[in-house]
Amino acid sequence: MPPFQDPDTYRDILDGLQVGVSVLDLQRRIVFWSDGAEQISGYTRAEVLGHGCAENVLLHCNQNSCEMCDEKCPIAGALRESQPVEAMGFVHHKAGHRVPVHTWAIPLRDKSGSIIGVIQTFDGQFAVHGPDPKRVGLKQRGWLDDVTGLPTKPIVLSYLREALATFTDAGIPFAIIQLEVSDLDEFRARYGQGAARSILQVLARTLRTAVWPTDFVGAWTEGNFFVILMGCDDDALFSVAARILRMMASATIRWWGEELSVKVTLGCAAAQTGDSIELLLQRAQNAQEGSAPTTTGRGAAAAASSGTAKD
Repeated sequence: MPPFQDPDTYRDILDGLQVGVSVLDLQRRIVFWSDGAEQISGYTRAEVLGHGCAENVLLHCNQNSCEMCDEKCPIAGALRESQPVEAMGFVHHKAGHRVPVHTWAIPLRDKSGSIIGVIQTFDGQFAVHGPDPKRVGLKQRGWLDDVTGLPTKPIVLSYLREALATFTDAGIPFAIIQLEVSDLDEFRARYGQGAARSILQVLARTLRTAVWPTDFVGAWTEGNFFVILMGCDDDALFSVAARILRMMASATIRWWGEELSVKVTLGCAAAQTGDSIELLLQRAQNAQEGSAPTTTGRGAAAAASSGTAKD
């Protein structure tokens, strides 16, 4: 048989694609899982084949929630409309964070034209082309946090001073968000240092995917994260902060067969005329101290406290 008439040849082609490719039957059970799907999601074929797509793998969450297993689900849409459906969302990574993806769900038909399943592709929105030279330099100078890989407090302050100067000189708005793992010491005492490192790493990855590439994410102190939202004004801040907290609320780790989560508090503040770094930080801190801890984990509620002042 000529090689390109051999079905195994096409299976090998699909299997080797670095784009994630999955095939689901009409019961939405996964029957094919490519190398690219393994790399993007962290799940191997052995872990997903035969399982339903909603079993913590193909959760195509949008940025506002993780509840797309309804009429918004691209797989359901492709089956309902009998045509390809495009979507932007997230895949829940095995490590606990969410990976931003561009996905297509395409009806799969047999020779008679009847739909027998769905082909789904998903590709990371933010491709990484080798190491970032700036991050390599920061790491060499000890300016990246050892656990999360995020820039440390001196670099955060440098970016914050730059953002405030730009706001003062050109009026370009920005806002800051402070997040704290409020029960990190208790979590470490109960589950150990390894679990504490893992949950912090998952939270850091989740936070990086929750903001635009032009925004800045750093590590303030252990268990404290800092975000600078460029171009974000007072009106948009609360909804952005609430969305970030909802995404952080989906962060979990699997530890010795148990799904673990932590409590997170959030405070935010938008830059105002006459602000200093101290005033801006104090408003965010005051808002954070007044917020109730939100437990991370799928299905957790989320709320955000804003330190901005309205006229």
